Amino acid sequence: MNDITNPPHNPQARKAIVATVIGNGLEWFDFTVYSFFSVIIAKVFFPTGDELSSYLLALATFGVGFFMRPVGGIVLGIYSDKCGRKAALSLTILLMALGTLIIAVTPGYAQIGLIAPVLIVLARLLQGFSAGGEMGSATAFLTEHAPAGHKAFYSSWIQASIGVAVLLGSGLGALLSSYLTQAQLESWGWRVPFIIGTLIGPVGFYIRSRIDETPVYNQTPRAESPLREVLRSYPRETLIGFSLVVLWTVCTYAVLFYIPSYSTRVLGLPSWMGFSAGMLGGAVLIVATPIVGLLADRTGRRPWLLGSALAIFVVAYPLFLFINQAPGLASLLVFEVIMGVLISCYIGSILAAFGELLPSHVLSTGLSVAYNFAVTIFGGFATFTITWLIANTGSNVAPAFYIMFAAAVSACGAVLYRDRSAPATATFKGAYP
Repeated sequence: MNDITNPPHNPQARKAIVATVIGNGLEWFDFTVYSFFSVIIAKVFFPTGDELSSYLLALATFGVGFFMRPVGGIVLGIYSDKCGRKAALSLTILLMALGTLIIAVTPGYAQIGLIAPVLIVLARLLQGFSAGGEMGSATAFLTEHAPAGHKAFYSSWIQASIGVAVLLGSGLGALLSSYLTQAQLESWGWRVPFIIGTLIGPVGFYIRSRIDETPVYNQTPRAESPLREVLRSYPRETLIGFSLVVLWTVCTYAVLFYIPSYSTRVLGLPSWMGFSAGMLGGAVLIVATPIVGLLADRTGRRPWLLGSALAIFVVAYPLFLFINQAPGLASLLVFEVIMGVLISCYIGSILAAFGELLPSHVLSTGLSVAYNFAVTIFGGFATFTITWLIANTGSNVAPAFYIMFAAAVSACGAVLYRDRSAPATATFKGAYP
C-alpha cells in the first residue's frame, strides 16, 4: 500500500538486516530467558510450600509483563511513526536491558521478603513495555528498507532472530544445567543469562544508533494521530492482523519457550534434554524462516499462512501424544524439527503480510496494536493456561488443544487476508542483499 518506491539493494539494507537481527535477538533473549528458568525462579522468588503453586506464580509473573505490551506497543508505535524507526528501536533495547538488570541483581525472597517478588514484577512490566514497541518498529524498519518484491525475505530475518534468542537461551540453559549442581543453579547459576543479557544490551544500542533512518519514512508525511487513524480507517486490517498473530504467538510461547519446562515437569526428563531440544528448534527457525520468506516473495503470502496453519492443526495432537508415549531426547528432537519447520512456514511471510495491510505513516502503530493485544491475550499466559489445564484435566496433551484452537483462528485470518503481493521478477540470486 505504500506509494514510495522501494530502494534497490545497497549496503545500508544489509546493515538494516544485521542491526535488526542482532538487536531483536538480544531483546527477545532478555525477555524469554525468564521462561527457560521459570522453575528455578519459582523457588527463589515465590516460595509457597507447594511446587505447583510456586510455579504458577512464576508463570503468572511472566505473563504480567504482557499486560504492558499493548501500552508499550501503542506508546512506542506512535513514537516510531512520529519520531522514526531508529529512535524507537534504540529506546526499546535500553529499556529491555534495564528490566533484565533488575532481575539479575534482585536478592531472593529469603533475603528481602516480599520486596523480591515486587521487584521481579516491576522488571517484567518494564520488559513488557519495551517488547511491546519492538516488533512494530522492527517490521516497519526492515520492510521499508526492503527492495521491491523482497519484503518477505527481509522481514523474515526478524523471525529468524527469535530463533537466535531461543538458541542462545536454550544453549545457556543446557550448559549451566550440565556443569552446575542443582544447588548452584538455584543459588546463582540462573542469574548468569540475565547478567549476559544486561551486558550485551548496550552493544545492541550501539549498533542500532549507527544505522540510517529508512528512506520510506523520511519521504512519508507524518500522521497527526496514528492511533486514531488506525482505529478509524483500518479496523478490518487490524482485526486480520490480530487473528494472524494468534497462532504465531501461541506456537512461540507454547512450543519454542515452553518445551524445556514441559519436558522437565511433565515428562520427567533431565533439564539438559529439554534445553537441547530447544536449541534445535531455534536452529530450525534460523535456517528455515529466511528460506520461506524468499519463497513467499515469489508465490505470495496466503499459501504459506493458510497451508501451515492447517498443517499445525493436524499434527499438534499426534506430536504431543508421541513425546508422552515415548519421552526422551530423540522424540523431543523429532517434535522440535517438525514443529520448527511448520512454524517457520507460518512466520516466514507474516510480517510482509502485515507490511502490506497498512500504509507506512501508521504501520508501526497499527502493527503494534494488532500484535500486542493478540500476544497479551493468547501468548503471554499460554504457559500458565497450559500448566493449569494439565493440572486440572490430568491430560499431558492439553497443550495440543490450545495450539489447535490458535491454528483454527489464524486459518480464518489467512482466508480473510487479501494477498496483494505480486511474484517477484528477480531471480533467487537477486533476492539476497
